[in-house]
Amino acid sequence: MTIRFGTDGWRAVIAETFTFENVRLVSQAVASYLIDVAEPGIQPEIVIGFDTRFLSDRFAAEVARVMAANGITAYLARADAPTPAISYNIVHKKAAGGVMITASHNPPRYNGFKVKAAYGGSAPKHQTQAIAQKLYSLHEPHGMNLMDYKLAEERGLIRKFDPAWPYYEHLTTNLINMDIISNGELKVVTDSMYGAGRGVFREILSRTRTKIHELHSDLNPGFGGIHPEPLGKNLKELITTVQNENAHLGLATDGDADRIGAVDERGNFVDPHTIMALSVRYLVEKRKMSGAIAKTISSTLLLNRMAKKYGLALHETPVGFDGIAELMLTDDVLLGGEESGGISIKGHIPEGDGILMGLLLLEIVAEAGVPLTELIADLQATFGPTVYQRSDIHLKNSVSKEDMTKRLVDKAPVEMAGERVVKVDSYDGVKYHLADDSWLLIRPSGTEPLLRVYAEAGSEEAVKVMLQKGRELAGV
Repeated sequence: MTIRFGTDGWRAVIAETFTFENVRLVSQAVASYLIDVAEPGIQPEIVIGFDTRFLSDRFAAEVARVMAANGITAYLARADAPTPAISYNIVHKKAAGGVMITASHNPPRYNGFKVKAAYGGSAPKHQTQAIAQKLYSLHEPHGMNLMDYKLAEERGLIRKFDPAWPYYEHLTTNLINMDIISNGELKVVTDSMYGAGRGVFREILSRTRTKIHELHSDLNPGFGGIHPEPLGKNLKELITTVQNENAHLGLATDGDADRIGAVDERGNFVDPHTIMALSVRYLVEKRKMSGAIAKTISSTLLLNRMAKKYGLALHETPVGFDGIAELMLTDDVLLGGEESGGISIKGHIPEGDGILMGLLLLEIVAEAGVPLTELIADLQATFGPTVYQRSDIHLKNSVSKEDMTKRLVDKAPVEMAGERVVKVDSYDGVKYHLADDSWLLIRPSGTEPLLRVYAEAGSEEAVKVMLQKGRELAGV
């Protein structure tokens, strides 16, 4: 079986492994699982969405056909929609789960099958493992059910719906102060990167005094040659447009809009670390909210310093939003987020949400009444200084993550960049904590010959020294 589940479902190259037949097989495994765990006499319901990729709408329709054939009512989105919108509708409709057809920020040749739990976040490991066991027990041609699409619609087993408005109402009623944004009269450039976030900021902000200039909002399954991940190197047109139009800021979302990136009024990229830190400060100081901070091991130390100043609990998890989501379900989490831009806040579903965080950033800037660069400068003056960099090193050969981790722990240095190494963590790669709060993280990939080296310190010079030290320690 060539289908392998990761932490957020299954991704593969379209027409190679990601085929209609394999999508149907995975759908049958999900359907069998939902039936197994359903309460007696209760007919399960599922929410299905899709992004802007090639054939995503067709793949989603096949998922719905399989669900219908198994007696599961499938609410199928009428058009492409952000992953967090689909996830929220699972909760809104009190469905048993959901499926999102998307490969998120991956290149256009990929597509994916995200499995969502009833709480509106990624299915936990025990669920995906159970689904995988169902999948591996299926053998064509028997074992899979499929119903004619029109017949399923006539019987009410496939129901088209618009996921936008319940999601928009939740954001604008429970999480975002639209009056503050409107009073700010901001000029904003948005870049959906041809993804499922297209048109969303314009629709939500249409009744405010915000002026929106959209980029890359037409349907383009090839993403116009753009890699749909909101990193500075992929946002050149957004940066130029913000500068040329004297906009207050720019917002960018990835292929399925569960990640956020931003650009300040001068055209500087604003990374997710900074967005998380600005958000925590605003939620605590302006909204008077409290709760724990949940961050991944590769996220900024600004959050550690904020937790200390504000008296908040701090949780650090392995890379990936699944650990954050688990904490949001079991703890009182104010903000949870990861380096890659998946972030959520208290009162929302345990799901990274680029739309929510983009709106919150607009509220922060509008309420302050000063440029975003000033807010970031004050953040660094209060909790910094910090400089963050990541280096991705492609290796000639695959390495054993376990072997490299053991070697990096065994030969941990006494000092680095003039600071003592005071602690070493090894639960996701190896992280060296220094006496001045700076840190170095070395994470070998478990699936490909790639090494990621992260560093954060008080100066660019120290970061460069630490990144070089990381390469030396890893032997590359």
